[in-house]
Amino acid sequence: MREEDKKMYEASIKSRDTEEFLDLWFYRPLGFSCALFFRNRGVHPNIITIISIFLGAAAGICFAQENLRWNILGILLLMWANLYDSTDGQLARITGQKTRWGRILDGFAGDVWFFFIYAAIAVRTTFEPIPFAPEYEWGVLIWILCSFAGFWVHGSQCQLADYYRNVHLFFMNARNGHEFDNSETQRRIFNETPWRGNFFWKIFLHFYVAYTENQERMSPKFQQLMATIKKRYGNKLPQELCEEFRTGSLPLMKYTNLLTFNSRFIMLWFTMLIGELWFYLFFELVILMAFFLYMQYNHEQLSCRITKKIESGYEYR
Repeated sequence: MREEDKKMYEASIKSRDTEEFLDLWFYRPLGFSCALFFRNRGVHPNIITIISIFLGAAAGICFAQENLRWNILGILLLMWANLYDSTDGQLARITGQKTRWGRILDGFAGDVWFFFIYAAIAVRTTFEPIPFAPEYEWGVLIWILCSFAGFWVHGSQCQLADYYRNVHLFFMNARNGHEFDNSETQRRIFNETPWRGNFFWKIFLHFYVAYTENQERMSPKFQQLMATIKKRYGNKLPQELCEEFRTGSLPLMKYTNLLTFNSRFIMLWFTMLIGELWFYLFFELVILMAFFLYMQYNHEQLSCRITKKIESGYEYR
């Protein structure tokens, strides 16, 4: 790769601090090639995102079939969807076409994929016997578990993981004017945007406000830290403070990656192969939840330590 292309590639990824190994090894390089292909043809990143939505939905439909060939096709479609999920962001960064529409649409894409995936798990499992009580079928219970896992557990895990990555990037780049979205700003944008001529944009904003509010509810100690920082330093964060937070946050980035796509994809493929789709729900409700709680606890402890340090009178430089 030419030196110019290497620099462009680095600019196309968010940060090596927050990138997962599999993404850096596979999705990001291939996504960069796709981004260059689409850039040269004038394709907007949001078009790539919309294509990924249909690919992910098609994957879920394939997973609903009790046929390994269909399941393998579903895996390939889901890989393709995730590749385009990488491509759209890389294309946006190298072309400067980053928009709030794109960010919201990108989050919506993953929600659609997993809506179809949870529906496929429920459809496939409804009439299967419960492993620990084989005299009973899963029945409506699997639909309840899928709804709980999809609408609450999965959503909370991905929302907080996404938030912590953006927080980490903020402290890496705060001195360069980098910001991350907060509910107060999003609420103001929502209130200032007229319904006339902006109906769908207002609907998106409504859900995005709720999204950011939920992220903030799950991180009260961090919200307290940000309030303390703003009161003491305003918008000019000391370098020492940024470095201390980044150092404490960096070990938690591996958990944000565990809670997003790749680990779920691998487990989904494994459960498809063994034909026990219910085990994916166990993985999400028990194993990933343990990682989620550990990550949340340690991030809140980090925020609390720095808050107390500032309140004690320590002056960061």
